[in-house]
Amino acid sequence: MLPVARREVHTIYTLSNPLPPPLNGCLPRVGSVRDTDNSKNLHWITVLEMIQKILLAEDDNDMRRFLVKALEKAGYKVASFDNGASAYDRLREEPFSLLLTDIVMPEMDGIELARRATELDPDLKVMFITGFAAVALNSDSKAPKDAKVLSKPFHLRDLVDEVNKLLAA
Repeated sequence: MLPVARREVHTIYTLSNPLPPPLNGCLPRVGSVRDTDNSKNLHWITVLEMIQKILLAEDDNDMRRFLVKALEKAGYKVASFDNGASAYDRLREEPFSLLLTDIVMPEMDGIELARRATELDPDLKVMFITGFAAVALNSDSKAPKDAKVLSKPFHLRDLVDEVNKLLAA
């Protein structure tokens, strides 16, 4: 490690090789740096990755793969499932920023998944992707009121834009 800056008694070091996540840097310990061995004065810090996690439920394998690729390329972490029941089980294990779900699926449809998911986490944002939006999300549906709908077919760029907007709100 080479010193790159010196100010009074604090030295900042840079690493020639990046560390594997989540460790990616070090800072001097507060206090005296008069020790002859400067390595005693370093504390590793962790940088929490603020990557937002998306829970995807889509029963069409090809569509699910395309969606995962597009969302991961946009910087999101995606956990994907081919049915609502499996997605719900995962949601019970860890928090997500967004539930992105098809409506018509085996085992548990997207509306029921969204209803149960928002009972677990009222702050969870929900977006439906479906070819049956007009029929499935009528005023009597049990879908969360703030849920967004993206009707199929759509361009993957449109999906990413809508996800970005929803998560930024």
